[in-house]
Amino acid sequence: MKKQAPRGFQRSERVAEQIRRDLAELIRTELKDPRVGMISLTEVALTPDYAHAKIYFTTLNSEHLDEIQRGLKRAGGFLRRELGRRIHIHTLPELHFVYDASLEHGMNMSQLIDQAVAVSAEPDEESPEN
Repeated sequence: MKKQAPRGFQRSERVAEQIRRDLAELIRTELKDPRVGMISLTEVALTPDYAHAKIYFTTLNSEHLDEIQRGLKRAGGFLRRELGRRIHIHTLPELHFVYDASLEHGMNMSQLIDQAVAVSAEPDEESPEN
């Protein structure tokens, strides 16, 4: 019976992480579109055939989210071409930028928990004191 090596990152996960790192650097250093501004790339999800990549991003400036998404969509061709110069894989994926609202949801949940804890810590007015 053949022993299997411990599984680390699969190739697709390594490629996705490399795409995330390279795109983050390209956006930070090469992209001149003022609509994009400061964003963080949180994850890259590749289809099994590498034809498409969902690029999840967050921003502190979420009130201008539509402008940011338009800027990223407009820069998609440039970013894909520059990515192709850095990463040599058989199929270079189409880039689809998706806003990652998980940080916002996490902050809202944290605030709700803090409020619930504060309310439960208040003394009951109806309970008799001893």
